[in-house]
Amino acid sequence: MVKLLEMIGLVLVSIMILGFVGALDTLIPLGIENGLSPLFWGCAGGTLIIILYRKRKRKQAGLD
Repeated sequence: MVKLLEMIGLVLVSIMILGFVGALDTLIPLGIENGLSPLFWGCAGGTLIIILYRKRKRKQAGLD
C-alpha cells in the first residue's frame, strides 16, 4: 500500500508541475490554463492528503 501511495503521489506531483509550467497543454491539448489552475490545486490537495495519511499511519504504528 505504501508503494502504491508513493507512485500516486509522484504522478500527482508530476502533473502538478507540468500543469504549472504549461507543458501539459503542449503534450495533450485539453485547454488547461497555466499557473495556479484548479488542476494544480487538485493535485496539490491530493498530494497533501497522501502525506497526512502516511504521517498518521506512521504515528499509529509507533504508538502500538
